[in-house]
Amino acid sequence: MSASADQSIQAIAQFGRNVVVVGTQWGDEGKGKIVDWLTDHSQGVVRFQGGHNAGHTLIIGGKKTVLRLIPSGIMRNGIACYIGNGVVLSLCALFKEISELEDAGINVRNRLFVSEAATLILPQHIEIDRARESRRGASKIGTTGRGIGPAYEDKFGRRALRVQDLFNKPIFEEQLRENLDFHNFVLTQYLGAPAVDFHKTLDLMLSYTDRLAPMIIDVSQRLYDENNAGRNLLFEGAQGTLLDIDHGTYPFVTSSNCVSGAAAAGAGIGPHKLHYILGITKAYCTRVGAGPFPSELYDVDNPKCQDPIGSMLASVGKEFGSVTGRPRRTGWLDAAALKRSIQINGVTGLCITKLDVLDRLDEVRLCTGYKIDGLDVDILPLGASQVSRCEPVYETFPGWEKNTVGVREWDALPVEAQAYLTRLEKVTGVPIDMVSTGPDRDETILLRHPFKGGV
Repeated sequence: MSASADQSIQAIAQFGRNVVVVGTQWGDEGKGKIVDWLTDHSQGVVRFQGGHNAGHTLIIGGKKTVLRLIPSGIMRNGIACYIGNGVVLSLCALFKEISELEDAGINVRNRLFVSEAATLILPQHIEIDRARESRRGASKIGTTGRGIGPAYEDKFGRRALRVQDLFNKPIFEEQLRENLDFHNFVLTQYLGAPAVDFHKTLDLMLSYTDRLAPMIIDVSQRLYDENNAGRNLLFEGAQGTLLDIDHGTYPFVTSSNCVSGAAAAGAGIGPHKLHYILGITKAYCTRVGAGPFPSELYDVDNPKCQDPIGSMLASVGKEFGSVTGRPRRTGWLDAAALKRSIQINGVTGLCITKLDVLDRLDEVRLCTGYKIDGLDVDILPLGASQVSRCEPVYETFPGWEKNTVGVREWDALPVEAQAYLTRLEKVTGVPIDMVSTGPDRDETILLRHPFKGGV
């Protein structure tokens, strides 16, 4: 080996290791807890897409914290947290969340950094979002009404206002006026809603600048420098793969790309620096709002109601949205949908969460494929119209009917639970590297460490 090649290998070894955490279902898989757990082995945590429509619930020492915009790493002392350019940012929501954390004794402002290129969510985006959903009636998408979609529309329509624009008042004022003219026309002439006041909006947005200024940095450059200095980074996705704007059950999806590749674009880091992709997968499935859900558990006599097992999963799993409080629909774990997520994300390993919710069942089912118009299909098709025609095909396993809450070793799991998880590995072709057996930080089984390549 040449001296230059040897030096190159040594240089690569000095770089930090980066892990991307993504949800593999329709969101609400428990990403927040796992990000918090993994943060112990990183020096920075990055949000790269979505907005304050995403909620991460953390339970640490029995105390519950709900985060919406701020990365889950904020709960660990000394960890730098970054909001990347791919996020749409509500400054009202951001500073409300900062205040809540500071009231709880958490140091936030000197270790939270915001990309100057992040798109701002403005009051008109919220009004457009709510008015459109109201107009759709029974056919509504099921948005959170927080302006996420309209903000992304402005971004891709090249009429968005970004964080950096706030600090040039004449330009910001001119761009805001033009943006409001557009949206107020839609609000008043098409949606029949009141117009948004220009001066109130301008004053509101400019009122944040002094508090925001110390947090603004070139996030892409900072991540590059940190990683080259040997520091590990953790990239935290919001929502879930099956809500991805391109790859989910369109049009019943969110407004951003939720997949692992979005970490590169949404944080400004090269894709070759995404070393390990951890797919978070609930031991059953849930979905909030409208859209097809092949393995959903519902009452055949009243499809709008959950059957007894579905109701049990919702009750024991506390399946209510951490941001909206909306009840989640529940169903069996869908391995065919999981295979689609694994393919799209390039998942390295899985983390199974909420295994303990299945503890009281005498049998557990796993969807391994579908029938579509009489044909066998072993992977989730693309788009809502195709997915709505899927008839699930199940394998049935004996339940374990034993308590797994807080179990921290694989061998301590009931053999029936091991068999269920082992079959999931075989069907998907991806190893299970972690298992969560409860909501608290330490209720976790580790089989292979994402940052270490092994235990």
